[in-house]
Amino acid sequence: MPYDQTFDILLVEDDPGDAGLTRAALDQAKLICNLHHVCDGIEALEFLRKQGPYQDAPTPHLVLLDLNMPRMGGREVLEALRADPVLHKIPVVVLTTSDVESDIEASYRLGANSFITKPVDIDQFIDSVKAMGDYWFTIVRLPH
Repeated sequence: MPYDQTFDILLVEDDPGDAGLTRAALDQAKLICNLHHVCDGIEALEFLRKQGPYQDAPTPHLVLLDLNMPRMGGREVLEALRADPVLHKIPVVVLTTSDVESDIEASYRLGANSFITKPVDIDQFIDSVKAMGDYWFTIVRLPH
């Protein structure tokens, strides 16, 4: 089902291959979105707080967050977002290769809205991203 609104998504992902695959999956899902990509948690917080080179950045409707990144990982980003009175409402989907139970529990404890383990199979990954898009941008009502 095509979407009738343009959404801003912030992808926080240090692996260029995974970032490209996520972009392709969003395109195949026919999700009309502006995908903004940063490579680590420090850049993510600068983007979200509109600091440095991101002064004109939009506030995303959704953050797709990898857990294991250089400089600042996803757990620290989640903790900072949930402690920020301006940013705490932004939905965060952890999108990671990890399927370790302690990562899942820690992500939810820190305030993740969803946890998706990236499937190894490309078709399964695309299906997962399509389902995520349907859920977050068709079924759920997001705050403005």
